[in-house]
Amino acid sequence: MMTSGFFRTVSCRFGALMALVFAFPLIASAQVDRHDVRKGNREFRREDYRAADVDYRKALLRDSTSFAANFNLANTLYRLAGGQEAQGGLEEMNKYYKAAQAGAEGSEYEADYWFNMGDAALAAKDYRTAVDAFRRSLLKRPEDLEAKENYIYAKAKLDEQEQNQDQNQDQNQDQNQDQNQDQNQDQNQDQNQDQNQNQDQNQDQNQNQNQNQDQNQDQNQDQNQDQQPQGLSPQQAQQMLQAIQAKEKETQDKVNKEKALLMQSRQKEKNW
Repeated sequence: MMTSGFFRTVSCRFGALMALVFAFPLIASAQVDRHDVRKGNREFRREDYRAADVDYRKALLRDSTSFAANFNLANTLYRLAGGQEAQGGLEEMNKYYKAAQAGAEGSEYEADYWFNMGDAALAAKDYRTAVDAFRRSLLKRPEDLEAKENYIYAKAKLDEQEQNQDQNQDQNQDQNQDQNQDQNQDQNQDQNQDQNQNQDQNQDQNQNQNQNQDQNQDQNQDQNQDQQPQGLSPQQAQQMLQAIQAKEKETQDKVNKEKALLMQSRQKEKNW
């Protein structure tokens, strides 16, 4: 299909990765060295993308703002990156597509520019950008069936991606809530165990203290019982005390009598 001075062949498969576009590059504009761009175009048609890459870069050295050189170089890098089967080189490709945006806006190539941007976004699995790019392409060329199919495909992939993200967020929230609940339960259990242990220790200490007090009281009672005669009434205790005192008095009288006799004996010895 011939479109605005350059070819675009599309291989569309709905439900799989969408079209590879711009099999042939844009013709050089007057501001760029025609020799380098046209040479790059011939190499692009022969699928010699390495050589085309070199010539388009030469053209950009002469005019870095050239729409044709930026746009054709971006298309070449897309092919060198393996299209939608590889990620290598896609970042650099986007750089040159963005550099060509100012020249594309308002031009006859704007619909094709946004179509290529959408296809590049699909390659990077940037479905939100792809949806926006195909939407812009359709605004400029509403009858483009490939752009419509690619837009539907990108929108479906974006919805699927957002649903998966929401599910992952819900799962993460549920997991976090479960973890927090488990942690709180474990903490509460640990605290309750510690409190119970402290209560048990306090009870044991109180029991030990009570036992010690009981033992002390028992010992004191035993000592008091040992000190006092067992089984004696107060009258019997008084009688025993009087008997002990009488015995002591008898013993003292005997000692005093012996002392008196001893003194008399000594006096007799002196008289002799």
